[in-house]
Amino acid sequence: MINNMKGKTCEERLLCLKLCMLEERRNMQDLIEVYKMCNGMSRLKLNELFTLDDNIGGSRGHSWKLAKF
Repeated sequence: MINNMKGKTCEERLLCLKLCMLEERRNMQDLIEVYKMCNGMSRLKLNELFTLDDNIGGSRGHSWKLAKF
């Protein structure tokens, strides 16, 4: 075990080791996968999980606002 980690909470150990919590890692991976789907780099198709929102006004000028099924 790494020195000085005994007795610390999980959050303190992650902070000392400059690591992210599992939930944050999963969120980052989800965002990466959505990016790949939007750019055709994934086996999954974007329209299998999302629909493009027709309300252009809320997407700051681009057409990539996603809505869940």
